[in-house]
Amino acid sequence: MVQASHNHAAASGLSGSRFTVLLANEAEGWHQTVRSLLEPQGVATVTARSGREALDLVQQRRIHVVVLDQQMPQLGGLQVIKLMREMRPGALPPPSILLANQLTTHLLHEALGMHVFSVLSKPVDFNLLLDTLARVMRRHYEGRWPSTQ
Repeated sequence: MVQASHNHAAASGLSGSRFTVLLANEAEGWHQTVRSLLEPQGVATVTARSGREALDLVQQRRIHVVVLDQQMPQLGGLQVIKLMREMRPGALPPPSILLANQLTTHLLHEALGMHVFSVLSKPVDFNLLLDTLARVMRRHYEGRWPSTQ
């Protein structure tokens, strides 16, 4: 099941100047918690329960940051990132934050090679996630809401 946030972002199709974060994780409570932290900050959220849903959303909507669980049904986080890169040759996919149960050297090396912005350990420290999202905004969007283009 794919859900858009419950406020103006849903009505506008998530276009416009709202900073939009895709939350791809099969845990329902996790989506709700992160949404409740981001929405008051003016950040729109879109959720996916599987890697395939996440990939479909990236193709259909303007997404500014993707937060992906490494272990999801159908496609894992790194697989989604690889496919996002292949979908649009020459175009950069949205910055990605990968969530993983175990931060192995192999996983970190693979993520680095795929230009993953950050890899966070699960269970996720929500303060660390918020800080990482703020760093994405500063680095990739010059600290401003992304444009509508």
